[in-house]
Amino acid sequence: GSEPRGTMLRASPSLDFGYVPAGLYETLAHYEPGPIGILFHMVHTFLHAVQPNAFPQDLIVKLAKDKFGALQTEYQKVRESVCVCAIYYEIGFLVCAAVGLLFTVLLPLVGLFFCLCRCCDNCGGEMHQRQRKNADCRRGLLGTLLFSTSLVITIGVLCAYAANQNLSSQVKNIRRLVNSNMRDLHTFANDTPMPTIRSLFPLMISSADIGPLLGGRIHDQLDKEVHPALDRVLNMAGAMRETKEALENVSVSLEVLQEGTGKLNFNLSLVRAGINRTLSDPGCHDEKSDATTAQLCRNIRQSLSQLHIGANFTRLPCLLRNLSVFFFYDSVLLPSQGYSSLNDTPHMVIEQTRSVVESEIWWTALARTSAAFPKAFPVQSTLSNFTILISHTHAKIEDYYPEIDKMDFYRWIGCIGLCCVVVLVLAFNYLGLLCGTLGYDKHASPTTRGCISNTGGTMLMAGVGFSFIFSWVLMGLVTVLFLAGGNMEKLGCEPFRTRELFKVVDTPYLVHPEWKNFIPGYMYNDSDLELTAESLYSTCKENKGIYLAMRLDKVFNISSFMNTTLFTKDVVSQLDSVKIDLRGIILLEAEGKQNLLDFSEAGLAEINYADYLEEVNKGVTVVDLLSYARELEAQTDLMPRGALQTALKGHSGTLRQIHSQQITPMEQAMSALNQSMRFLERTASDLPNKVLAVLEAIEAAQYLISRNATHLINQESGKYTATIVGYFHQYIEWVKTSLAMEVAPCKPFSNMVDTAEIIACSFLVDSMNTFWMGLGCSTLFLLPSIVLAVRLSKHYRRMDTEDVYDE
Repeated sequence: GSEPRGTMLRASPSLDFGYVPAGLYETLAHYEPGPIGILFHMVHTFLHAVQPNAFPQDLIVKLAKDKFGALQTEYQKVRESVCVCAIYYEIGFLVCAAVGLLFTVLLPLVGLFFCLCRCCDNCGGEMHQRQRKNADCRRGLLGTLLFSTSLVITIGVLCAYAANQNLSSQVKNIRRLVNSNMRDLHTFANDTPMPTIRSLFPLMISSADIGPLLGGRIHDQLDKEVHPALDRVLNMAGAMRETKEALENVSVSLEVLQEGTGKLNFNLSLVRAGINRTLSDPGCHDEKSDATTAQLCRNIRQSLSQLHIGANFTRLPCLLRNLSVFFFYDSVLLPSQGYSSLNDTPHMVIEQTRSVVESEIWWTALARTSAAFPKAFPVQSTLSNFTILISHTHAKIEDYYPEIDKMDFYRWIGCIGLCCVVVLVLAFNYLGLLCGTLGYDKHASPTTRGCISNTGGTMLMAGVGFSFIFSWVLMGLVTVLFLAGGNMEKLGCEPFRTRELFKVVDTPYLVHPEWKNFIPGYMYNDSDLELTAESLYSTCKENKGIYLAMRLDKVFNISSFMNTTLFTKDVVSQLDSVKIDLRGIILLEAEGKQNLLDFSEAGLAEINYADYLEEVNKGVTVVDLLSYARELEAQTDLMPRGALQTALKGHSGTLRQIHSQQITPMEQAMSALNQSMRFLERTASDLPNKVLAVLEAIEAAQYLISRNATHLINQESGKYTATIVGYFHQYIEWVKTSLAMEVAPCKPFSNMVDTAEIIACSFLVDSMNTFWMGLGCSTLFLLPSIVLAVRLSKHYRRMDTEDVYDE
């Protein structure tokens, strides 16, 4: 999963061993209840109001220690204290339970006396109603109150029904969650990598790596001494190449100048002759001519002596006749072989250490350090047994699914039956209100009320009867469910979410009087080891390795099996037997040395640079032709118009043409010649001594490689050994980190705990608590429903007798 090994080792002394492949777990141990979560939240708020006390950790610990026998001798002393604490904690539940019990006991008695009372024509049993002025208002108020009460009861029944349906639907998800957890456990067992040496330890010591490591180190040390000498040879080769180019430029420039000088001299002579002929015109010396014109002609004739060449290059010899050696070799190739030989050092080391690498002494050393690994930690057999256990457990769980579905069906039927009892009362209430309202006749007296109105009153009394019959049973069941579900929420689910339950489980000496921590005490017989239920759950929750979570270093300490001392001894003994010979590195061949000597003796110092520079510093002509042409034109403009003026202006144009076509190229050639000659003069300065110093530096570097490299090789071999041992230390740390963080991540175990919490709390307890809350609310409101229905029925039923209107 990382870059190629060789590149990685060259880039940094810190190795990247990649990552341990691990399986992907599919279980998402998280539950979102959806809209019904609002009801769950309401239940939690109600339970917090009933029981606002903090989780009774000390009380639970005392009860647990008593159960486990840790406090048998002190049982009588703590019994009263425990009872007081329990009553104080449960006071809210006890008060509510007392109210429910009182409701359950008194309501049937009240119903019995109510029936007897009505049979004696009391308590509304007499079919007689006194007519009052506000009778309509009282009837409307009672009807509104009864309808509102029935709505509240309806909402309670709907909440109970929703909770009942939610539990049934979530029971169907239990199989999916359990199967998902079981698949994750199989993934945990099957995808745990086998700890073999060749699979865990990377092939970092190979022939491809000794080159960049040991060979690279030797190359770097040699490079400090050898590279400067090769650079000096390279600089000298550059000087030779530039000298050759300068000589070629001198040859070309001198040829251009020599040829141009002859042509220029001939053209200037023609111009002088032409001007002389023009000045022989009678207009220059005739008595009739203008005095100014005659003077101008004399001035022009006197200036003709300036129209001659200035520098004479024909006398300068060609340098390449004596320095033709520069055309028979390429100086760029002089140091290339030295650089190539030096850079080939890692490959030479690879070839000379190939026998050691192919002997796999590295694996032998690693195998010796890890020989006890499988015996001390039988991973294969442990995982095989674990896989069998998972399959067996899963099969047993599958056998329970039909029973679970059957029990849930019976539960669903029972809860629906309880809801139907309340719905029956509601049906009588709603039908009674409907018939009473539709059958109302404001002109009818109590004894003449219609059949529909009378039926409504009868239905209301039927609802009252069913309320007395079933409400105490409902309240008894609600009380039992309240005590069970409320305490399960407050003593189990809520402390699990806040991790307080783990503090109880992890209480020192709780399970066993001699065990500080019961998990390591049971597993490793070492109760002082810091391994608690909370730390185990939290570590697995973060998807870290089982090695870290279970503190398996107690039974398998990787450091004790990876013997660094033994590994180092084997590596050192093998590297000491390696003999590396670098005499095959040739920095400069004899031909290259001879080329340098030939260059120093080529005769650059014998060139007469003064003659060349003297001619170069001269002008091409004695006078600047452009200036001369402009002066000639200026003098010609002062003459009268005529053939003389026209002829002189023609000669001025000829001079301009000569300047552009001949003088300008010659000036460029003179500039190139000047630069080349000055470069040659600088190069020739002390050239033999410079070449001699370069050859001495090369000889010293070659002597270092051929004679004094043994100490350097031994020194770098030691550093290489330290590097390999350092890599082994890095490998051990990587193994520790991988075992702790990546190998066999134990997320499935925390998922199992979270799944159990989801099933028990989110599916079962929350649904059960919502059910009793809805049903209890409906049952409580049956009391005002009874009173209102009895009072309202007098306004709907047909009376036997009536009073006259009471003013």
